Amino acid sequence: MTLRHFLEVDDLTPDELAEVLALAAAPEPPRVLAGRGAALLFEKDSARTRNSTEMAVVQLGGHPITIAAGEVKLDVRESVEDVARTLACYHAVICARVYEHEKLERMAAVSSVPVVNLLSDASHPLQALADLLTVRGEFGGFDGRTVAYVGDSNNVARSLALAAGSVGMAVAVASPDGYRFGAADEARLRARCAELLLTDDPAAAVAGADVVYTDTWISMGQEDEADERRRDFAGYTVDDALLDKAAPGAVLLHCLPAHRGEEVAAEALDGPRSRIWPQAENRMHSARGLLAWLVGAAGGGHP
Repeated sequence: MTLRHFLEVDDLTPDELAEVLALAAAPEPPRVLAGRGAALLFEKDSARTRNSTEMAVVQLGGHPITIAAGEVKLDVRESVEDVARTLACYHAVICARVYEHEKLERMAAVSSVPVVNLLSDASHPLQALADLLTVRGEFGGFDGRTVAYVGDSNNVARSLALAAGSVGMAVAVASPDGYRFGAADEARLRARCAELLLTDDPAAAVAGADVVYTDTWISMGQEDEADERRRDFAGYTVDDALLDKAAPGAVLLHCLPAHRGEEVAAEALDGPRSRIWPQAENRMHSARGLLAWLVGAAGGGHP
């Protein structure tokens, strides 16, 4: 029996990632959670993540139990480890959306069931799986494609780059000084990406790209930095003029929520190149594929 966790995209080999994507696209999901529960713990608020993951569990035949932050109070009412051990008594999988990534690592260290990262300050791997599904649905595959990310080199950007590199896509990331990947992250990305451009020039990143991606400049918990971040990201708004520098047929992605007029212009987000709603729907499909694969692994074989 093999117990696997999913805390970041590169927890999967490229071949395993292909298996997850295939399960995500399966027209008849395997009922691997029939009669079983899935703990969905939200230390951070959620819209897409809660809805998509709950529905993914239902489609796999399981029963999702959503747990709000105040119900467990990690490391206040109980330690992270004790919460994980308790939830593992009842559920086939523990999924958690947390502030600090190390809380997920602590859960995984003691849990007897798979632990899934629904978002942390370090990574957002289920979003990256949805992004791959969206790209494949748009272009039919990944060969010869380039994804360009414009904005903060944050958790979304890190997972996106790892995912795109895993399937052979070229990756370009444009971020201003002070918001670029550190040396350790860059080394990790270069180990996974055959072609990686890191720059402070949005136009250079977007030039010839098939996918242009952005995310909010001000994430949850960064509200005190809002004015400073808006100043620092001046010139990084993805608008139609920037999209015109991408390849013919390029599409725009955004993990949402979006702030129209900041990281993305309204006319771009709502325009014909935008694929944000198929991308949002794919959050459900990607969660379903990942959970089907992980529960299969925990049970001694994949479905």
